[in-house]
Order: sequence, then C-alpha cells, then structure tokens
Amino acid sequence: MPVGTSGGLCAGRVVVVTGAGRGLGRAHALAFAAEGAEVVVNDLGVGLDGTAAGADSPAARVVAEIEAAGGSAVAHGGDIATTEGAASLVRTALDTYGRLDTLVNNAGFLRDRMLVNLDEDDWDAVMRVHLKGHFLPLKHAAAWWRAEAKAGRTVAARVINTSSGAGLLGSVGQGNYSAAKAGILGLTSVAAAEMGRYGVQVNAIAPAARTRMTEETFAATMAAPEEGAFDAMAPENVSPLVVWLGSDASDGVTGRVFEVEAGKVTVMEGWRRGPSADKGARWSPAEVGETALKLLAEAEVPGAVYGAG
Repeated sequence: MPVGTSGGLCAGRVVVVTGAGRGLGRAHALAFAAEGAEVVVNDLGVGLDGTAAGADSPAARVVAEIEAAGGSAVAHGGDIATTEGAASLVRTALDTYGRLDTLVNNAGFLRDRMLVNLDEDDWDAVMRVHLKGHFLPLKHAAAWWRAEAKAGRTVAARVINTSSGAGLLGSVGQGNYSAAKAGILGLTSVAAAEMGRYGVQVNAIAPAARTRMTEETFAATMAAPEEGAFDAMAPENVSPLVVWLGSDASDGVTGRVFEVEAGKVTVMEGWRRGPSADKGARWSPAEVGETALKLLAEAEVPGAVYGAG
C-alpha cells in the first residue's frame, strides 16, 4: 500500500492502533500510514482466545509493511489492559514521535459460550481486554492531552473506539462479548462529554468484517467472494471511516456511533425515549402493567438479537 505524501489526510499526525497485528487493526494501521500518519502498532501477539501465540510478532510484521511502503511506524507489544502496558503505549508514541494525536482502540478476543455454560474466568477475560483495554489507553492518552491543553497548546485529538453489532443488539452465545461491547458505547459517550473541553473527540464504530473473531463464528456470512468480485467483508472496507474520524477533517464530530460494513455507513441513533405515561402519583402493579402494555403497543420493536431463532 503506497504511503501518503505531505498532502495525506493524516500527514503530521501520530496514531496509535491497538490490536493492530492482524484483521481490522492491521488494516487501520496501513490505511493511516497511507494517509501520511506515523503509526504505533500495538499487538500482544496472542491467539483468538487471548492465549500466547509464540514469539513471532504480528506488530513487527505490520511495521515492516509500512516501512517497506515508505512510511514510519514502531511496534509496541505491551498488554494495554494493564496500567503499565497502557502507559508504555502512550510513552512509545511520545518518545518516538514527540506527540500523540489519534488513538484507535481495537484490541479484543472471544470466549464464546451460552450463558449457562459461561465460566466466570471467560467473562472476566473478555471484560478485561475489551472494556479495560479501551479504558486504560484512553485514560493515559487523555491525561497527556489534558496537560497539553492546560499548558496552552492546541489539541485536536481523536479517539475511535471499537464496539460491535453484538453491543448494539446482542448476540446469542456471546453474552460476555455483547456486554463488553455495549459498555464501550457508554464509555464513548462519557469520554466525549468529559474530554471535549480539552480538544478531544471520541467516537465509536460497530464494524462488520472478516477477522479471526468473525470468520469462524459467522463463517457463511464472512466467506470470501469469487475472484474479481467486491469483497464486502474485507477489513479494509472499514478503515476509511476510521482514518477520517482520526483526522482533522472530522472536526466537530464527537460522541457518535457508526455502523460500517462493506460500502455502507450508518449513523446509529442509540437509546431514545419513546412513548411514556405519567400518572403524577404512584402506580399500583396492575395499573402500571396495563399502562406498560399500551406503551409497548405504541413503541418500535427492538432489532433482533444476532443468532436468535
């Protein structure tokens, strides 16, 4: 992939991408580099379930790809779901490039089970990498941006968090993953509200693409097309929106969630108040039940949970 020139959309920006050794993260890192960004490529190099996957570094391979195309990148192999790993991620950007402009939180893995078979350890592991792995890099990056703003320096920072359709609608057999991805949406809203005063914009995407996490779970949907046909599930289809959100060009866009798949981008409108009734006094159980049924008859039907029969 050719690297962008000084006129690239992200020229002069320093971008951190977590979980960037493969799949969506790799596609994002390459796309940012192609638009002129200097990229910190984070990847712990673990298997789909979060276990160690050997000494070969996926992050180093992505860095080599970027450098071979004429770009600038550095690998980071720390665990971003730990305080030290997240802090060292931000330090790597600052020590290598002297600044940090964009953080893309992308790292994650799966431990799928039906709820009655879901072990506590599998719940905790998924919460840790998705929710904690979003919170800690955001916390450490935001602290530096706040300090920059308080020192009187202009900040035009961007954070792109990675949720999922499972977080928006739920997904059968993925209770832990769905809960974590829904939590990321709440984190995005709060971070956008808190950090706007310091020049930080925070948005989230809910992508659909072929990755190690999806190609087995949704094998039929994620199958590659015949040669020459548009590959709707290629992770590279998601990256253009991420690059735009991570650039100066997205000025004024914050606290938003975008669903992105193939050539389609959708702005999600989230929870909004629907029909309501106010008695002005305490309801009895029978009264409130009758009223609730009337309100439900007027309300929109929720979208179907993925995998529901």
